[in-house]
Amino acid sequence: MNDSPRVCVQVQSVYIATHSSPEDERYVFAYTITVRNLGRNTVQLIGRYWLITNGNGEASEVEGEGVVGEQPYIEPGDEFQYTSGAVLETPLGTMQGHYVMVDNEGESFQVEIPVFRLAVPSHVH
Repeated sequence: MNDSPRVCVQVQSVYIATHSSPEDERYVFAYTITVRNLGRNTVQLIGRYWLITNGNGEASEVEGEGVVGEQPYIEPGDEFQYTSGAVLETPLGTMQGHYVMVDNEGESFQVEIPVFRLAVPSHVH
């Protein structure tokens, strides 16, 4: 009997003032994601889907293979961490989405990435 894969996703986002240009409505954020395999079998992250929404409610979708050019295998009890970025036209926004993963038997499954905030610190109340 195969255990259903257990994968945990943690996100930390930060505003990058040095790369941003508020007068040009350009706000740059970096986010670091840690993907932990809490299951008993190796999994592979093969794809991603993001829904990025700015403070005006305008949404854009990003879909693609892997993350940061990789399709990492994550062993049981191990984790994979990467940092990427997003550019918004507003000082506040959100991101959410899912990863497409494959288990050791080739079965694909999705891991939800809960909504997280992208926010310029001076705009957080």
